[in-house]
Amino acid sequence: MPPWLDPRLWPERLARLWRSSLQLRTILATVVLSAAAALAVGIAIDVSVGNSLFDARRDQLLTLSANATIAGQRVFDSTSGAGTDFDLTLQDAVSTIVTAAATTSDGTSYAIQLLGQPSGAGVPPNSSTTGLDVDEVVSDELREAVAEETTDLVHWQSVAIPRPDGTTAPGIVTASPLTIQGSHYALYLVYDISDTQDTLSVVQLALGLAGLALVLLIGAITWIVLRLVVGPVQRAAATSRRLAAGELDVRLPVKGDDVLATLARSFNGMAESLRGQITQLAELSTVQQRFVSDVSHELRTPLTTIRLAADVLADRAGDFSPETARTVELLHTQVERFEGLLADLLEMSRFDAGAVEMEIEPVNVARLAENAIAQMSALAEQKGSELVLIASGGFVEAELDGRRIRRILTNLIGNAIDHGEGRPIEIWVDSDADAVAIAVRDYGVGIKAEDLDRVFDRFWRADPSRQRTTGGSGLGLAISLEDAALHGGWLEAWSAPGEGSAFRLTLPRRQGGRFIASPLGLPPEREDDER
Repeated sequence: MPPWLDPRLWPERLARLWRSSLQLRTILATVVLSAAAALAVGIAIDVSVGNSLFDARRDQLLTLSANATIAGQRVFDSTSGAGTDFDLTLQDAVSTIVTAAATTSDGTSYAIQLLGQPSGAGVPPNSSTTGLDVDEVVSDELREAVAEETTDLVHWQSVAIPRPDGTTAPGIVTASPLTIQGSHYALYLVYDISDTQDTLSVVQLALGLAGLALVLLIGAITWIVLRLVVGPVQRAAATSRRLAAGELDVRLPVKGDDVLATLARSFNGMAESLRGQITQLAELSTVQQRFVSDVSHELRTPLTTIRLAADVLADRAGDFSPETARTVELLHTQVERFEGLLADLLEMSRFDAGAVEMEIEPVNVARLAENAIAQMSALAEQKGSELVLIASGGFVEAELDGRRIRRILTNLIGNAIDHGEGRPIEIWVDSDADAVAIAVRDYGVGIKAEDLDRVFDRFWRADPSRQRTTGGSGLGLAISLEDAALHGGWLEAWSAPGEGSAFRLTLPRRQGGRFIASPLGLPPEREDDER
């Protein structure tokens, strides 16, 4: 299954897209806020229109009901004499009431119900539309209200009218008093207002569609505006990445005189200035590298002559007076330091010129550490320090340039001897499937926190006045850092005043390989360490 089809990866991909896309966040935020605003406005309009439609419909029906009550009462009053046929009178009254109460839509029902006294001889019976159950649609509160009313006031309430199919329809029932042959009755008119509900549904649908169209339109407008604004910013970002990659001739297109055009012109001016400065710095660097290389090469010839003369004098030091012999010894020592300095300068010039060549071969890192320890053991004995190798085994063989790694180790061990205060020095070796690591740990004076970030700078020393046993030039750690970078590895430092220092070299086991963590801690520690 392709990765993009795996549903388990979708949340992570969406989260990454949300974090990386300003357009997506802006459009979604705009759409959500617009939808919330449209929903609030739509609800307000819906409530207002609904109330207006209902109030208008209710007022209309109350007027019709009042007119129907008056018309029906007139019919009953005109035929209230003795011997009047009630059925005929009721038919005339109902016909008059229905005509007066009629609306533009059908569905009006009526009921005439006796109030406040028992039915008996001479009292007209109740009457209603066929199928209308007054007890089902009229509440007790409405009956009590019309029973207590002796004037022509019309009462009303909202009801749900049952339909034959089991559903209900919205309706309004009105109640008004009638007097028939001296008995008090209530006239109930039930109006089906489904037409008003249908009108409101149409209005709600129109509001919903209009709100949806408005939100989509706002989203589209936001996307267009963002394209116009963010597009130039994205082009500027892409151009800046190309500039950072070394393409110093790329520029942003300039169109118009707006703010974005001003930004493009400023960006192009900055790029032109950077190109000039980088070109100047590159030329100065080239001149500096050539100068260092030329001076180093030119000094080798006279230095070789001086070295030969110093060796001759050192061989005959026994024939000289003590003062002269000491002078010869100092001359011999300083010539050796001068040679080391020239070698380091030449090596740095190769790094700067990118002319370094590596000889990669399978190397046993533990054996390499043993050789470095053997090489530096005599110097350690002079300072009273013991060199301790701690190798955990594992994947100790790696593809490395053995000469360069040995140079890093001797440099780190030499620094540890100089600053170890005669205490034991630990050389740790460990590895895993991806990387090998070597750490050199001393328990000397340590390095100040503000100086720790500068230990890899060229010609920098934590204490220039300290007498050094190894007589370094200040380039050893800088060269070691370059050697580690050539292998695609790390060279890291840790230190605490009074607790000593630790330098950890981590390298990939295979040439061109990668790793994400070092097999050793910084500083390395043993569980049974009793220090």
